[in-house]
Amino acid sequence: MLSQLLALAASLLWGMADYGGGSLTRRLPAPTVVVASQAAAAVLLVVAVLATGGPGAVSADLWYAVAAGVVGPFALLAFYRALALGPMGVVSPLATVGVAVPVGLGLLLGERPGPAQAAGIAVAVLGVALAGGPRRGGGTVGVRVLALTLSAALGMGTVMALIARASDGGGLLLVLCVQRLCNVAVGGAVLLAGRGGRVPGAPGTLRQVLPALTVVGVADVAANGAFAAASHHGSVAVAAVLASLYPVVTALMARGLLKERLRRVQVLGAGLAVAGTLLLAAG
Repeated sequence: MLSQLLALAASLLWGMADYGGGSLTRRLPAPTVVVASQAAAAVLLVVAVLATGGPGAVSADLWYAVAAGVVGPFALLAFYRALALGPMGVVSPLATVGVAVPVGLGLLLGERPGPAQAAGIAVAVLGVALAGGPRRGGGTVGVRVLALTLSAALGMGTVMALIARASDGGGLLLVLCVQRLCNVAVGGAVLLAGRGGRVPGAPGTLRQVLPALTVVGVADVAANGAFAAASHHGSVAVAAVLASLYPVVTALMARGLLKERLRRVQVLGAGLAVAGTLLLAAG
């Protein structure tokens, strides 16, 4: 029961973080949102690690956390940009196909897909096509939005696999702390390199949304921690299925707060993408 509750908590927190990050990216450049939110989470994690006795014994598995910290900023940049450019009710569900990365890793290690996984792949691909394809009345979600979303999905799936591997040796707080510190370092370098050493975004605007940026960063890291804990306290497959429900939170928030409306073909495609993701995780 604890594992299921933790996985559902991860789903709720990820959904909130996705909505907040996407909304903020409509006011600030995506690199600023990523670096500021992750920096806030990193500060809290450093305090938490020090308050619980410091780093302690450091395992070689911590390098997986470093790798996750390098990949993570690029995934978040692509994801927040896609959320800002496209309808959240489509982008968020499509991003869940990133679960194919851990599944693919299992295949490389000798696992073979069952009927549910094969069906999940087919359903998810169909969902992607319908959610981003032609709509009655002209226009599409956009090739750029689709490319950003699928790139983000690949990156986030990779981060999930790396964090799961890094946390095998214990020390979850330290793993998350190292990942976030690397997120800030890599994301900050990308931000400054792209702006000639200047931080984009008006200082006044940045100060106004700093509390919201902090909430996004804390919710994201808390979701990662809840999912990692859920996978260690129970079935990884069950935890993945429950945690994959986070697009529902994002879509409901976008509909309720932004009054976002989707066409029927988009709703069908987004639903199929989530269904395919659930089949992949359950299989």
